[in-house]
Amino acid sequence: MAALAPLPPLPPQFKSIQHHLRTAQEHDKRDPVVAYYCRLYAMQTGMKIDSKTPECRKFLSKLMDQLEALKKQLGDNEAITQEIVGCAHLENYALKMFLYADNEDRAGRFHKNMIKSFYTASLLIDVITVFGELTDENVKHRKYARWKATYIHNCLKNGETPQAGPVGIEEDNDVEENEDVGAASMPTQSPQSTSFSTYDPGNMPSSNYTGIQIPPGAHAPANTPAEVPHSAGDIRLTPEDFARAQKYCKYAGSALQYEDVSTAVQNLQKALKLLTTGRE
Repeated sequence: MAALAPLPPLPPQFKSIQHHLRTAQEHDKRDPVVAYYCRLYAMQTGMKIDSKTPECRKFLSKLMDQLEALKKQLGDNEAITQEIVGCAHLENYALKMFLYADNEDRAGRFHKNMIKSFYTASLLIDVITVFGELTDENVKHRKYARWKATYIHNCLKNGETPQAGPVGIEEDNDVEENEDVGAASMPTQSPQSTSFSTYDPGNMPSSNYTGIQIPPGAHAPANTPAEVPHSAGDIRLTPEDFARAQKYCKYAGSALQYEDVSTAVQNLQKALKLLTTGRE
């Protein structure tokens, strides 16, 4: 992918989006779709913060130039031209990163890459808001990931041993936008394929994950139906039902791009259940 024109210095008003822009730069070659949406989030957020002062207007103008150049380079990529596909791509990527960090955490392997993965997962969940309101599941993932990144970073910084695995989040402990938390190097490869489900610390079976044993926390949810229920009588589906079914099918297609059969099956089962019963 061709190099993008550099941005001017970040105005102080835009400090809250500096890590999202850094994440975009880190993914320019690794995953241009992720890089594009990180910049789009930064653009939308920056416009809300300050679009009037000269330095902010100049910065946003250059950022818009980067977005237009990226969109042109990505051409007819479905993850850019179709929001449903783009949302599924970003959500899958963020959750894979979350599960990589969660696996390392539960195994007691505390290191900068794991901290960075937790924190980056939380940033990418921020980015998902360009498609609309977050699901409750994503809100929980974001809060836990950002808190975990700060907690483990502070423990290591103070020479303390973090508590592995799920621990209670201190509600009054605001997660600081720590430069060190966001600056650690990323894993050399993206986390490998696994399935995504609601983050329920005590209710998930083990599975092999890139040669490492995944502890409870990352496989098909308990409520996945064993078989698709048959429709009883005439089911009247609304346009919203068809839209949701289409969304699940798109999610399944995105999962298959990662060879993630379990997540694909899970989403197809949801679509079939909705179409055959009218309920999710």
